[in-house]
Amino acid sequence: MIENNDLCRVRQYIERCVGERVKLSANKGKRRAVTREGVIENSYPSIFTIRFENEFDTTRRLSFSYTDLLTKVVELVICKDVQVAPTVVQAAQIEGVKSAV
Repeated sequence: MIENNDLCRVRQYIERCVGERVKLSANKGKRRAVTREGVIENSYPSIFTIRFENEFDTTRRLSFSYTDLLTKVVELVICKDVQVAPTVVQAAQIEGVKSAV
C-alpha cells in the first residue's frame, strides 16, 4: 500500500529535478506505451508537468501524478549528463521508499 511518506519523498525528488531533461515512458493501457523526451517544467502538490517539443517547433505539456510513478504507470529516466548513462527513477529506487507492490 502506498503511504503518505512515499508520496512526499517522490514529490521532493521531482522538485529537485525541475528543469532536468528526462525520458518518459508511459503505459497508456491495452499494450500501448509512449516514450518521449522532455523537461520537467513544474512541480505542484499533487501533480508535476513535463514539457515536450517536437521537430515542428510546437510545445506540448503533459501532467502526471506522483502516484503514477509509485504504481509504475509512468517511468522517468533523468538525463543529468549526455556523457553519463541515465538513472532510472522508480519508486523502489528512491531512498527509503517502499515498493508499491
